[in-house]
Amino acid sequence: MKYFELTNEEKSIEKIYDKGKFTPVADKEKLKEAYREIAENALNKTRNINIRLSEKTLAKLKEKAANQGLPYQTMVASILHQYTNESAED
Repeated sequence: MKYFELTNEEKSIEKIYDKGKFTPVADKEKLKEAYREIAENALNKTRNINIRLSEKTLAKLKEKAANQGLPYQTMVASILHQYTNESAED
């Protein structure tokens, strides 16, 4: 019983699989490692975001960051990182 419709590409792969025409990968471990590295790089990729803050809040952030010797963007990223990791543990 199928719960979803296969794409044409998926149907083609299914036919090849059903006929037993798949060939083993030459160096499976090397390929797995390459895909693991690709996935890890994708997860570590940084993205820019826009956030609206009041002038007062931004000024306080910049002041606190300067007191710690950090750029304020780095401090905000660190705070968000800590918050998301704490939430994941709860």
